[in-house]
Amino acid sequence: MSAPRRPGPKPPHRRRRVAAFFDLDKTIIATSSVFAFNKSFLDEGMLSRRSVIDLAYTQLAFSLSDADDEQMKKVRQAMATATKGWEPATVERIVTEGLTDTVSPTVYAEAQELLAEHRALGHDLVIVSASGEELIAPIARMLGADHYAGTRMSRDENGRYGGEIEFYCQGPGKAVAIRAFAERYGYDLDACYAYSDSSTDLPMLEEVGHPTAINPDRVLRREALERGWPILTFSNPTPLLPTLERATGPIIGAGAIAVAVGAAALAFARAIRN
Repeated sequence: MSAPRRPGPKPPHRRRRVAAFFDLDKTIIATSSVFAFNKSFLDEGMLSRRSVIDLAYTQLAFSLSDADDEQMKKVRQAMATATKGWEPATVERIVTEGLTDTVSPTVYAEAQELLAEHRALGHDLVIVSASGEELIAPIARMLGADHYAGTRMSRDENGRYGGEIEFYCQGPGKAVAIRAFAERYGYDLDACYAYSDSSTDLPMLEEVGHPTAINPDRVLRREALERGWPILTFSNPTPLLPTLERATGPIIGAGAIAVAVGAAALAFARAIRN
């Protein structure tokens, strides 16, 4: 009788890949990333004073409303109209040059601690914002994020913004972007985290196993209380700590996942029609 076979070595435990997805405005920074650079865009001749007033009025109406689909459409159209003809490289240059004075002082100290905690746990940091890609990219680099997704503008034959939005990274669009990241990088969404201040980001928060409301608006606060989600209050903007920034290669933005996002967005649109 042969000796019983000894069990072979067990396959190594495969660690779940985890990401922390962060909204930007009023979640990581205490301001609007778009309006933080209005003066710079005005000085460069990219915005007229009338455009600044129109954008401010649209944003105010959006913030005071329940952020329904109609208000989101108005913000989207205002963004597309105001930026028509802009050169993407110029936008990124203006934002990069103004990071230290304009954005760094507005980063919540509490957000810096939270980002550092996720980094220490080995989680990827991902910024998901409705602002344009070229505006978000330098901010994401400053924060030491691994990836980012933002609104993608159409381009004309000269490579300038064409006055239309190809992918709106707001509301359901943020959920589309998160699913595309999960598909590309193998994130286990049940183990992932998401943070936002706005009820428009409920689709984003619902995509992960660990959603958290930060400085929530009225609707999001109610939803968080009903669902038992954690609620955090960030109130201390502090210049970015050097320890948070990491020396990294080029981070991968929404442009690198354009095909996946486009396919997911198309599937989402079909689902709505059916």
